[in-house]
Amino acid sequence: MTNTLRVALTGGIGSGKSTVASKFHGFGTPIIDSDVIARSLVTRGEPCLNAIINEFGKGILDNRGELDRTKLSTIIFNDSEAKRKLEEILHPAIYQEIEREVSNIDYPYCLVAVPLLIETKATEKFDRILLVDVPEEKQLARVLERDKTSINFISEIIKNQASRDERLKYADDIIDNSAQVEELNNVVEKLHRQYLEISELNNT
Repeated sequence: MTNTLRVALTGGIGSGKSTVASKFHGFGTPIIDSDVIARSLVTRGEPCLNAIINEFGKGILDNRGELDRTKLSTIIFNDSEAKRKLEEILHPAIYQEIEREVSNIDYPYCLVAVPLLIETKATEKFDRILLVDVPEEKQLARVLERDKTSINFISEIIKNQASRDERLKYADDIIDNSAQVEELNNVVEKLHRQYLEISELNNT
């Protein structure tokens, strides 16, 4: 295991994880994004995509032979068994790639964005868990504005994610992202300094 302190950044849909990650990045913090990794693992020719095709059939591909995410999402959205099979293919590969990327980091700590940290039971893979927390009504409003989708669809996504109470139970550090931008900047700076200090203590 590398000496780099591993901080998992998590939160529900619409909580503002990307905004928080960008502010940490502004301090020079290396950011690893599990969503970016997941997308790279299902590009054409990748073993994970081949495994998904074997499981779900070529009907999940578009006319260019690329993964059609909408088709796949439709299959797994209301089918817990199909969702489980997809997770069995993707999650081990995602965490393996996270480990590889962390091992190449030369910095006291890194932030690993893992939206489904609690759902994938991966909390023990990290030294600290940073939760970006907002009330559910703010989640709904933000995603409605961002994605222009239906409130029922967003509500279903929230229902299928870990509850707010469950995420709070696992969190070591919490950012209230319903606060003003200036306050958010101050909180991120304080946590940045805290993680540097923790890393230094861990390595003495």
